[in-house]
Amino acid sequence: MKIAVANDHGGMELKKSLLKYLSEQGYEVKDFGTYTSDSCDYPDFALPAAEAVASGECERGILICSTGIGISIVANKVPGIRCAHCHDTYSAKYTRLHNDANMLAFGQKIIGEGLMLEIVDTFLHTDFEGGRHQRRVDKITAVEQKYSKKN
Repeated sequence: MKIAVANDHGGMELKKSLLKYLSEQGYEVKDFGTYTSDSCDYPDFALPAAEAVASGECERGILICSTGIGISIVANKVPGIRCAHCHDTYSAKYTRLHNDANMLAFGQKIIGEGLMLEIVDTFLHTDFEGGRHQRRVDKITAVEQKYSKKN
């Protein structure tokens, strides 16, 4: 599985741990930056990562900023992205089972490395349940299409 990873300056430390973990687990990673702790704008990094997931270049994506909020908002503006802002394994499990989320967002100031890795593991190893949930995901897609400027 190829995973898009992006962060701003507020997510640098967790990203280092994430990249090491993903590499050890045998995942292919495309790192969209940032690569320094210099202040930067999270949309500049979240957008290309989300586009890579939406296009199918990457199967999933993981984003990190200080809170996880701004970076997830940016990702969710990209048609085809369902980015979940999770800080516990229960949410990570059910966003995959019920929402078929394809991106995950974290806040470095909210969670630590150990919990983040547990959440990532849950997110990457949980399959979409389908069934009645597919109908709901289809409705999300319909809303997205209704408001997409590309229509």
